[in-house]
Amino acid sequence: MATLILAWLAGCSATKVDEPSTQPSPKPPETQSRVIVPLPVPAQRPVDIIKNSSAARNAKDYRKDAASHLYTQHSQHIYKGRLPPMLEAVGVLNVDIDRHGAVKSVNWTRAPKHVPHVMQEIERLVKAAAPYPVPQNLSQVTYTDVWLWHKSGKFQLDTLTEGQD
Repeated sequence: MATLILAWLAGCSATKVDEPSTQPSPKPPETQSRVIVPLPVPAQRPVDIIKNSSAARNAKDYRKDAASHLYTQHSQHIYKGRLPPMLEAVGVLNVDIDRHGAVKSVNWTRAPKHVPHVMQEIERLVKAAAPYPVPQNLSQVTYTDVWLWHKSGKFQLDTLTEGQD
């Protein structure tokens, strides 16, 4: 009887001898459907949030942060040194920034209409620099800056100008 029980238990754990399978083989990899799972976007680090935010409490203070941001984003377009006495264009531009740092609109207070290509380039540069620093203490902000445009296509902003001869 003990032998019978041992044989029965041994049968439960015995490995099967490989027999030819009657089941269909799995599809080749190229015909199987693939599921692409997007990688998660890394969360912003607190340092990134602080760098891209402004503690300004009014438009005049925000203007400095926006000018610095524009200079950083378009460093290759900044005129280095003092500007010459004659410039190709001088324009005054109002920029509306929403609470997320996006440009809502741009409006000319004093447009350099004699050089429409400069107006278009300035508007393009302003929009391309978005997102701007998030105005933490303001629900939105409209800041004004004077664009000093050299004939070389480089500029300075009145907020950060190095002066003019």
